Amino acid sequence: MKRIAFFDTKPYDKTYFDLHKENSGLEFKYFESKLNPDTVGMTAGFDGVVAFVNDDINADVIDKLYDNGIRVIAMRCAGYNNVNFKSAYKKIHIVRVPAYSPYAVAEHTMAMLLTLNRKTHKAYNRTRDFNFSLSGLVGFDLHGKTVGIIGTGKIGKIFINICRGFGLNVIAYDPYPDKTIDIEYVSLKELCSHSDIISLHCPLSESTRHIINEETLGLMKEGVYIINTSRGALIDSEALLEAIKSEKVGGAALDVYEEETDLFFEDFSGEIVYDDVLSRLISMPNVLVTSHQAFLTKEALENIATTTIDNLKDFFDDKPLANEVCYNCNKNGSCKKEHKERCF
Repeated sequence: MKRIAFFDTKPYDKTYFDLHKENSGLEFKYFESKLNPDTVGMTAGFDGVVAFVNDDINADVIDKLYDNGIRVIAMRCAGYNNVNFKSAYKKIHIVRVPAYSPYAVAEHTMAMLLTLNRKTHKAYNRTRDFNFSLSGLVGFDLHGKTVGIIGTGKIGKIFINICRGFGLNVIAYDPYPDKTIDIEYVSLKELCSHSDIISLHCPLSESTRHIINEETLGLMKEGVYIINTSRGALIDSEALLEAIKSEKVGGAALDVYEEETDLFFEDFSGEIVYDDVLSRLISMPNVLVTSHQAFLTKEALENIATTTIDNLKDFFDDKPLANEVCYNCNKNGSCKKEHKERCF
């Protein structure tokens, strides 16, 4: 039986992993704390680690994990920008869940857009107080508007189809265009200047960090809506806040935030939050924030649990690692070895 240290555990994680761990040869020890330099010592005596998107897996953590005998980190998420792959290379194998449910994220993106536009969250709160006034609830027709999609991977493509169902005109920007889909690709500059709505569906890398910034915001239409269900650091939050205050941006829906690590997934309702940018964003009447919720469906949680368990089983059974990511992988996260053998 292999002992696995499971970090940043939430009740729904334990439910689905316990449901699928039978006959896996794995024993999970669940920790509520995040994996970081302060908690890495807890991994002594374990054979592997399960981590999440907001764990801090820096070079120091990698070294201490290695010293504790850890040779595999299973990320139970698609994102891995919080892992120092250079330090992990030839020490610890990193596996992930590349596609737990692209439908969950794409559908949440449209839910956020509809809520932000038609203000159903405000109407819900009003009617519970028997306030049936419609003042301040005016939205706009999505039909005929132009939505710009940044990133046309699995989630982006599903969102494109959802948008077309609403009668939206769709354009896209991606440095690696998908020739298998019928979509008009444009430059980032063209997308910013022509879109009524911009939705982000690209991974976080050095080239995409703050892809929405003061310059690109300046190119956008007055009153543009911006939706981000991908990675928080795709947007320069301070630049976005200024654009909202100046009314350049008509509305923003954010399921992610660049400084979310110590905030999202936790309850701070009885405390003072000292992140002034996030506090000011949430206070804006035309900003909708959810706390990294887009993935949270039953189907996604099933896929996360089963894929993570399979990844760990393959590692301990000395099989090829289909979902391994390493220092030598290309920008799309696809290994040059095509997963026919391990990265090292």
